[in-house]
Amino acid sequence: MVNNAIEINNISKSYGDVTAVTGVNLNIAKGELFGLIGPDGGGKTTLFQILTSLLIPDTGHAIVEGLDTVKDFRKLRKIIGYMPGRFSLYPDLSVHENLEFFATIFNTTIEKNYHLIEDIYVQLEPFKSRRADKLSGGMKQKLALCCALIHQPVVLFLDEPTTGVDAVSREEFWVMLKRLKQKGITILVSTPYMDEASQCERIALIQDGRILQVNTPTAVTSGFDKTLFAVRSDDSYKLLLDLRTLPFAKRTEPFGEYMHVTTEPDVTAEYIAQILNSRGHKSIEVKPTSATVEDVFLDLM
Repeated sequence: MVNNAIEINNISKSYGDVTAVTGVNLNIAKGELFGLIGPDGGGKTTLFQILTSLLIPDTGHAIVEGLDTVKDFRKLRKIIGYMPGRFSLYPDLSVHENLEFFATIFNTTIEKNYHLIEDIYVQLEPFKSRRADKLSGGMKQKLALCCALIHQPVVLFLDEPTTGVDAVSREEFWVMLKRLKQKGITILVSTPYMDEASQCERIALIQDGRILQVNTPTAVTSGFDKTLFAVRSDDSYKLLLDLRTLPFAKRTEPFGEYMHVTTEPDVTAEYIAQILNSRGHKSIEVKPTSATVEDVFLDLM
């Protein structure tokens, strides 16, 4: 019996002198919604292509639902769904034609597996005769997901599915993924958006092809043991420059309207406000704050 849906053992991959993935070890449970979180160039796409049998690793091996991604690639491709980061459907085919094509190559029909895509396809149905290249970003995303699901995969790989779409479409997409998880599908999704980490059951933070940490989003953020303040004033740019010159400020990064400042343990909000006031800042606000996944990621880097 296979205990994990995905097992990654010491995977490494290089392109010439460029190392994309180094010594990655990772297990993902059956039915889990797992997030691979990291910036562009971090190694997410290379790892996805190895797991979906599109690349052969230089070292190590990966098992997906008991199948070796190299030796058993033909069997593997029949049981997985893959949505690459770049829209890769046929632009000159309609919505319905794209879906019908993908169903046909997997020797199935839209009707047979319609229950898997019904919640998503009802939003596409008014545009079923429209060419794929004429769809909005959010609708292209939904069509690509339908095509990845139409053959009833047991594991779904989604490589940066929310990149380039609006905030509403991003939120809708995660709702759809949670519904799919309820159907028992294992979902591995990558994203550069740190705020999406909370949507996953567990996450792996990846940078420069290395896994920095694996845990639940709550455990990742609660493990941050440094003093952190949220700071703002009337002049954000001057505030950033001034905070970065303070000897007790270990790191200062913009977070929306605030600056997140990691400091030495004995520093107080009042002391920071006093210094900023002496440097001419107005409307100063300094308050302790909880770490986000992005704070933890920057600290691990």
